[in-house]
Amino acid sequence: MSSQEEKLLSLVSENRFVLELVQAIPSLALPHCYVARACIAQTLWSLSHGFEAHYGIKDIDLVYFDGDLSEEKEREQQARVKNLFKDFPMEVDVINEARVHLWYGDVFGYRIEPYTSAEEAISTFPITAGVLGIRPRGHDYDIYAPLGLEDVLGNIVRPNKKQITQGIYEAKLARWQPLWPNLTYVAWEDV
Repeated sequence: MSSQEEKLLSLVSENRFVLELVQAIPSLALPHCYVARACIAQTLWSLSHGFEAHYGIKDIDLVYFDGDLSEEKEREQQARVKNLFKDFPMEVDVINEARVHLWYGDVFGYRIEPYTSAEEAISTFPITAGVLGIRPRGHDYDIYAPLGLEDVLGNIVRPNKKQITQGIYEAKLARWQPLWPNLTYVAWEDV
């Protein structure tokens, strides 16, 4: 494990909710599962501002990849997992990334191609610091970070233009800047 990965895991472990969900992954029996997205970066942002590790986090994303594309199956999984973590102060968002293309256009106004893996889905997440997933592997952790860890460890918010629009990115900035004002926010045009 690299020193960057060790630093990331040390900081993430300060957020008991994220850590508890990561450690629960094997018992959840969801295929190709990660705790992912901005909740990991937001933990680091909060700590860098001197806040509690879970400050400002609306939801913790649990992503998985299951070839069963039925909405009913995904809703069952969502209900089951949300019930297990109903005492968390934030929502646990459970997403079968194999199904995202079925609803993405209705939510975001443009269609996407089906993902072929959880890792491919993670690689499209809106900010570079959130292109990140963590899951247990034996007595250690598997960190998927195809864009590296520099932005998440450096408190840099930069758009990942692989899939999102400028409007989506700027809406995220409008929510985040008041919560974490001391981050380095990179403008859409500067990427």
